[in-house]
Amino acid sequence: MGLTASFLPKPVVGVNGSGMHTNVSITKNGKNIFWDPKGEEKMSKFAWQFVDRILTHGNDICLALNASVNAYRRLDPHFEAPNQIKASATDRGSMVRIPIGNERSARVEVRSVGPDANPYMVMLSVFKTGLEGEISKVKNLRQAERYLPDNVYDAMANFRAAEWTTKLLGEDVKGRYADLKQASADRCPRLLGTFVKAPEVQYHHEVYNQFLWNMF
Repeated sequence: MGLTASFLPKPVVGVNGSGMHTNVSITKNGKNIFWDPKGEEKMSKFAWQFVDRILTHGNDICLALNASVNAYRRLDPHFEAPNQIKASATDRGSMVRIPIGNERSARVEVRSVGPDANPYMVMLSVFKTGLEGEISKVKNLRQAERYLPDNVYDAMANFRAAEWTTKLLGEDVKGRYADLKQASADRCPRLLGTFVKAPEVQYHHEVYNQFLWNMF
């Protein structure tokens, strides 16, 4: 058909971007411990604590979940993107969604993940944060007016400044990862605006990458 796939979070201006919505649950002794038929949204207290920890550290781990400059084009509330650090069963702008589930399928959906993120980094960040992170004392954390960064530079600043990301990755790995993201960002214009340029798509496009690598 003359078409190829692109995993850029925002390959085309003016339409909704692409996300890697990450659904997770935890079982113990064969039982889904996120499920509680009597709990809020039929989720257990343990599940809500898991969600609250992710929301508490939403800005800290944003760079791990959205690793490219282009990913922050997607986090635009005008295109049903999850840029709000809150949890909801219905709001498409929420970082975390609580899908309808049952005893087997109860889960948490982290919607802010970009499709070009490293899946191993994503899984480590989501599970370790949900299990071992801190819970904020912010009132009504799940509905608080807090937002993810709209550019990679703010995300890098949050990532570098957070004590949690040092615990999450270790100081050496954290520093190396942040330096790599800084180098990648510095190859792009600092203020990109909303126009996705052809070289940006080519740089991240698998077909172009194969062509470029074959030149060396």
